[in-house]
Amino acid sequence: MLDAAGKAEDQKFDRRPVEYRRIWDEKPVLRRIYADYHQRLLQRCGTGPILDIGGGTANIKDIRKDVISIDILPFPGIDVACDAHQLPFRDEHFSGIVMLDVLHHLARPVSFLQEAARVLQPGGRLVMIEPGMSTVAYPFYKFVHEEPADMAVDPFAELPIDTVRDPFDSNQAIPTLLFDHPEHVAELERKVPRLKIREVDWLSLFAYPLSGGFKRWSLVPEAALTPILRLESSLPRALRHFFGFRLFVELEKRP
Repeated sequence: MLDAAGKAEDQKFDRRPVEYRRIWDEKPVLRRIYADYHQRLLQRCGTGPILDIGGGTANIKDIRKDVISIDILPFPGIDVACDAHQLPFRDEHFSGIVMLDVLHHLARPVSFLQEAARVLQPGGRLVMIEPGMSTVAYPFYKFVHEEPADMAVDPFAELPIDTVRDPFDSNQAIPTLLFDHPEHVAELERKVPRLKIREVDWLSLFAYPLSGGFKRWSLVPEAALTPILRLESSLPRALRHFFGFRLFVELEKRP
């Protein structure tokens, strides 16, 4: 949590992560859901050095404190403020990279994946959780969520470098286009041959949308989260693919 001194210095940071951190501190349902996300991500990465890209307010350190968190915006807990397209780390340094709601904000997602492959050790994992455009979730993301979700774009069309681009600009459809459309998956494997896709799955059928995310409201009591999360995990993949609001992706760097 931000202490009193930290709150007094809020003006030093972008107002959006400051507000997100306040909601995080005030909303135990949100912390519980994200603890589940973080545990899912970290358990795929082994015990070596882990890089958290787009760490925001460094909430993942509540689960594992030795993770290196980076973000383009500085904030308490962020170890390095940098652009994910140009990682300031040596080749093959990390055994794992984790990301939560990051890829769909990147202007050049394929270039980023190539850069992530550079800093991963052979056999290392890149694991992410992103918005998922399932049959049920897509209308919500398209017509209700404040961020755009455009399924008609070319996911390989990379934007030019723009130093004044708002880091919160996004297209929530990009991860689904890249990892859930067979023709795009084949093209991605050609463009980023050092990474192979190990798993693509769907999460968050009920708990996440009912929680309100980083809104101040929630329709689910904290006591109900554990049985809801267990139910979600137990459902057949076809149902998760139809209802899920989150896409889980695990990639591995080839030897």
